[in-house]
Amino acid sequence: MHPDAASPLLPLVTLAAGVFLLMAPRIVSVAVAVYLIVTGLLGLNGIYHFFK
Repeated sequence: MHPDAASPLLPLVTLAAGVFLLMAPRIVSVAVAVYLIVTGLLGLNGIYHFFK
């Protein structure tokens, strides 16, 4: 498959993501919050080794 084969889909995916963000901003903010918490815990685990 040619690397540029997905480029016609990119505007459609971007448009769909934009509509989803407008319709469900609370879901997105919760997902971002969960991601930040998990990333922070993994980062602290790398320093302090809470979990093995």
